[in-house]
Amino acid sequence: MGGEQLGGRLDHAMSQPYPMWARARAECPVLRYDDSGFDGRPSFHVTRFADAERVLRDWEAFSSSINGEVIGRYMGELILALDGPEHRHYRDLVAHAFRASSIERWERELMVPIVDGLLDRIAPLGRADLVRDVTSRYPVQVIAGIVGVPLDDHDRFMAWAEDVNSGPLDPERGLAASRAMRDYLEPIVEARRREPRGDLVSELVTAEIEGERLTDERIYGFLRLLLPAGAETTFRVMGSCLVALLTHPQVLARAAADPDVLHRVIEETLRWETSVTMVSRIATRDVEVAGCPIPAGSPVTVLTGSADHDEARFPEPEEWSLDRPPRQHLAFGTGPHQCLGMHLARLELRVGLAAVLGRLPNLRPDPDAPPPTVEGFFFRGPSSLPVLFDPA
Repeated sequence: MGGEQLGGRLDHAMSQPYPMWARARAECPVLRYDDSGFDGRPSFHVTRFADAERVLRDWEAFSSSINGEVIGRYMGELILALDGPEHRHYRDLVAHAFRASSIERWERELMVPIVDGLLDRIAPLGRADLVRDVTSRYPVQVIAGIVGVPLDDHDRFMAWAEDVNSGPLDPERGLAASRAMRDYLEPIVEARRREPRGDLVSELVTAEIEGERLTDERIYGFLRLLLPAGAETTFRVMGSCLVALLTHPQVLARAAADPDVLHRVIEETLRWETSVTMVSRIATRDVEVAGCPIPAGSPVTVLTGSADHDEARFPEPEEWSLDRPPRQHLAFGTGPHQCLGMHLARLELRVGLAAVLGRLPNLRPDPDAPPPTVEGFFFRGPSSLPVLFDPA
């Protein structure tokens, strides 16, 4: 049944896509949508793990260039839109900024002080909304510090990140946010070019391989990508980690007593509720996936959220289980475009979760609020997390 259309038009507003994706994996593993919004071209959605992994690894048959068409209008020249040697060269230029020594320094200088400062405000209160008070603020402040912009401006960066990410659905708002971000960052980039510091912008403007440096447009494109990718996605998955813990109180107690458990909490949550559920590619030639013919030039959406719920790879995938045997998931993608910031994200999550569990004893859901849930189609995470705890 590969390539058949399942259930009519895709509802972009639906908040719980996993039942639809489970049916697709069983009945129609490659979904075709004729009304896809890509200049009349049909698009194809890949739902199973093995097929998703194949598409993400085969950059010659499935190009990333479509990202320039879809989101490049709002972010500028993107590393996500390049393939082959050009992509490797660009990636090598920016990868140096994410070396282990930098990440370790950011833990000490940014992550710990920022999350402790946020928890200082709520620890005496005995109650909080962890999304409002912690998860929506912590990663964006960390990214602001890494980039080298004032932490007081993190609210603006959060709004820009959301608007840029939503550009394909609201072009006017996305373009306005893109321009505002460029206007804000330009004097910072020029100042770091004249006088480099120890921040990421300094690393980007001074990075050089064989005499070549990043162009201005690629610097701004990378920064526009980093702010949404490094802030919004991490805050969403941190919220999902807390949903998992709050709905599994025995695991929460184990993690509070032994922070080493958090590594497994994070990896299982990344599989169970990735913050970004899909990745875009375009077929460079006529190709077939799971028996479904895909013509050259067709947009191909890899549903990583569905792939990480594939029963053939993860038994009982809808269940969050700390004791699940470790297997590679696709939350950070795979292949040449695997997320450059995945080690930073994992460290941010571990530091942030350890601080929340250590500073808010007897953490539990607020019984007067709705049960904590994860929602969303393209991007997933809890919209609120009302909790109670013992006041410090």
